Amino acid sequence: MAVNLEDYIASIRDFPKKGILFRDVTPLVQDPEAFHEAVDQIAEYGRKVNADVIVGPESRGFIFGAPVAYAMHKGFVPIRKPGKLPRETVSVKYDLEYGSNELFMHKDAVKPGQRVLIVDDLLATGGTAVAAAKMIEQLGGVVAGIAFVINLTGIPQAEELKKYDVFKLMDLSDQ
Repeated sequence: MAVNLEDYIASIRDFPKKGILFRDVTPLVQDPEAFHEAVDQIAEYGRKVNADVIVGPESRGFIFGAPVAYAMHKGFVPIRKPGKLPRETVSVKYDLEYGSNELFMHKDAVKPGQRVLIVDDLLATGGTAVAAAKMIEQLGGVVAGIAFVINLTGIPQAEELKKYDVFKLMDLSDQ
């Protein structure tokens, strides 16, 4: 029996601020069949694009990226917010749909020529994914693909995102 992953996404109005419809993946992660299905589909995509390593932005990218790496028998690289990584890092500042941030990755996390799959829970503007891609490319890596559980429609996405192969499990409206 196929699992309809959309059934496992909660919608919370006015979070984290008024006017935002927050799409919560927690119910999906809590259900063993739905979580397994989501990880399996992203891992299959990762195999299709011949990914050598998986990266995931803090924090929900960890939730999906680490099990995808495990399923593919690949390493996992965490992309963190400021002040979280102890060794030499590269960083990129970027804009969110409701603010801005900076991401960091260890400088030795991606080797030149490695094919990297970026995994995150939600694609809104694409700022986080583009920032991750820039760091990977700074280190000489190749962005093999970017995978999301949810593509949030109705929000203008970063123009730079168009140059990457993007995979998503579902499209949901921002309304």
